[in-house]
Amino acid sequence: MDLKILLPYKVFADVKNVSNIVAETIEGSVGFLPQRLDCVAVLVPGIFSYKTDKVHYLAVDEGLFVKAGSQVLVSVRNAVGGVELGKLAETVKNEFKNADENEEKVRHMASQLESGFLSRLKKFQQL
Repeated sequence: MDLKILLPYKVFADVKNVSNIVAETIEGSVGFLPQRLDCVAVLVPGIFSYKTDKVHYLAVDEGLFVKAGSQVLVSVRNAVGGVELGKLAETVKNEFKNADENEEKVRHMASQLESGFLSRLKKFQQL
């Protein structure tokens, strides 16, 4: 199988000759082999693994899994890889914590912009 993992802002991985994939779905942990029928699955945050010459582990956020023939597309909000399985939990905690803090800052700034805009609009309407 050919596996492509997509993030909202880039292609995270493009891997050829994948022999099997294991993903966490809303139905539980599911394995995918090349002979499996085409399917679509909703992914939940968890460990995603695929096997080429060795097994690779990633932590992924929620997203979609699409298998069409030998092509597999995975689209997730965030993914972390490149570390040993034992260190993956700590890496995920740090990466996702930073992402949550950044999202909170963006929400706060958007709230301030919105309230400022509304107060200026109210002043403008009073003229």
